Amino acid sequence: MGALMIGIVIALGLIIIILVGYFISIYNSLVRLKNNINKAWSNIDVLLKQRHDELTKLLETVKGYMKYEEKVLTKVTEARTAFLNAGSVGEKAKADNMMSSALKSLFAVSENYPDLKANQSFIQFQSRISEIENQIADRREFYNDSVNTFNIRIEQIPHMFIARMLGYRARELFKVAEADRADVEIKFD
Repeated sequence: MGALMIGIVIALGLIIIILVGYFISIYNSLVRLKNNINKAWSNIDVLLKQRHDELTKLLETVKGYMKYEEKVLTKVTEARTAFLNAGSVGEKAKADNMMSSALKSLFAVSENYPDLKANQSFIQFQSRISEIENQIADRREFYNDSVNTFNIRIEQIPHMFIARMLGYRARELFKVAEADRADVEIKFD
């Protein structure tokens, strides 16, 4: 009987070690996914800050030409302010959507100002902001992929049990506001 008991104890010990190892593996994968989401958002945040900095310069260049386009400049300024005041990911995403819409309007209205379109500073800033917008779009896609993977994983068995113990909740995808899906109307008079 002694050898049988030792065998049972060893078997139970191995099962416990395997279960603990499996738990650690799941825990580490969930932590990695959570941190990938945070990193993805930080990358977006850095680009949003760069766009904000470039916008300040662009607005100064545009103001002299667009004296009669107060509404467009106001929208850009309001979007900039909303970004500065945003605290959460959702608020920053909303401010980012406002900014994208305001920039579309700004660049569309600039078509009415040939001198502005020919200004080297404006061309440079417009190019830089367009480049940043493309980078932001890429980072949004990566963020949404990371969030989607995380959300799926925390709903799958056995990950969901560990995710619940850790208090992990589904994250929100970065979404474009309905109003920002429409094309900007460009009129050539």
